Amino acid sequence: MQWTDRMRQVKILLVVMAVAVSVGSLVISHFLVRDLKREEQRKMEIWGQAMRSLNSADENTDLTLVLAVLNSNSTIPVVVLDRAGEVRDYRNIPLREGSREEQMRVVRRKARSMAGAGHVIRVYLSSTDYMEICYADSLLLRRLAWWPYVQLGLVFVFVVVVIFALLSSKRAEQNKVWVGLSKETAHQLGTPISSLMAWQEVLRESYPDDELLREMGGDVERLQRIAERFSKIGSLPELRPESLNDVLESVARYMSRRASNRVRISCSVPKQPLIVPLCSSLFEWVVENLCKNAIDAMEGEGSITLTAFSEDTLAVLEVSDTGKGIPRNKFRAVFAPGFTTKRRGWGLGLSLARRIVEEYHHGRIYVKNSEPGWGTTFRIEIKMR
Repeated sequence: MQWTDRMRQVKILLVVMAVAVSVGSLVISHFLVRDLKREEQRKMEIWGQAMRSLNSADENTDLTLVLAVLNSNSTIPVVVLDRAGEVRDYRNIPLREGSREEQMRVVRRKARSMAGAGHVIRVYLSSTDYMEICYADSLLLRRLAWWPYVQLGLVFVFVVVVIFALLSSKRAEQNKVWVGLSKETAHQLGTPISSLMAWQEVLRESYPDDELLREMGGDVERLQRIAERFSKIGSLPELRPESLNDVLESVARYMSRRASNRVRISCSVPKQPLIVPLCSSLFEWVVENLCKNAIDAMEGEGSITLTAFSEDTLAVLEVSDTGKGIPRNKFRAVFAPGFTTKRRGWGLGLSLARRIVEEYHHGRIYVKNSEPGWGTTFRIEIKMR
């Protein structure tokens, strides 16, 4: 099973677990809040009966139990209104320091809010007289009602942190693989290239004017440049101010010589050179890779256009071809390691290209647009300063 498949399964599992925990917490909290609300309503009914007993008591009535019930409420906000709507008593209403009139205005406003929420118990003192007990949820009940949403946020943060840690671990592992593979490839290429250069010098002494030796020398230099690129991928390359115009024109000339006569490669650059911090050998590799992929997509016939221009502080390069195109749902997948449409492809070219552009040059590479049967445009953006 590939790493991407395992990561997808882990993400799905984490999301399912987070949803299960959140739903379970919401359901349990819902029942707890419902039961507590009923319990508080019963307490208020008892409290209201105690208020009725207090109001109807004469001087010989023992009010010990009644007062104990009334004083037992230390958590539920309550306001007692008479028939005319005037405040007769209130408990557990937080008030700021101020005049008595201002405080009573706050209490009346709280009572209207409680009544609007339906938290009213009417207690009849006689057939025509009554009082209304307006109450609100206690602080504990309100906190309990909010707790599932706090827990949901914590679970979400936990899932995000875990996924970020897994992705970081994956990226670190990929970096180690890239570095190891690149260094080993550069090392393995070094010995035969040195040998080829030595034999080339031996042959040049015997055949100094041979045209084939010059072509051979160009290919050996090409191999040496490839080995140098691999060694730079395995380490942090040094970026120097380079002319993007010169790099693109060099790649266009090289690819024109290597491509068939049925492939037209054109380069459009501004008159004013675009100076960009580059590792030219690695960036050339990126553009060459895009051109080679374009040639494969066009099946050896069509046109490739390299266009460079500036946008604000960005140097922009667009590589367009007239190939078979890329489906929209594959725009991101083409940069994943192992993704390839070729029978014997490794699926590393665009992955390496993205690594070179984004991690080494701190730029961005993406598929700007593509239509099946009409072609594709890749876009690279790099800061000029």
